[in-house]
Amino acid sequence: MVNCYVFLKEKKGETVMSKQLLRSGTSIGANVREGQYAQSKKDFISKMNIALKEAGETDYWLDVIHSAGYFNDEEYSSLDADNKELLRMLASIVKTSKQGSD
Repeated sequence: MVNCYVFLKEKKGETVMSKQLLRSGTSIGANVREGQYAQSKKDFISKMNIALKEAGETDYWLDVIHSAGYFNDEEYSSLDADNKELLRMLASIVKTSKQGSD
């Protein structure tokens, strides 16, 4: 997401939405990393849920930025596919982790 932010800022002159994308996109990894060092299973699930929400927000910003014409279809498709895969993985991690925790 950092390279995407730099591209949007320097090549397209977009600063507001790109900052939102940078924030949500980098938050995914930060929360996953925190989850690796979770103090409990409940803490791990919480961090993965936050990462999942941030991936959902990232999905939104990718759509908005593409709709505004800052990404061409090829750029968007690549970023969108990567983020959708993150959404699937995180949803699976949360679901699997919750089994047996209830």
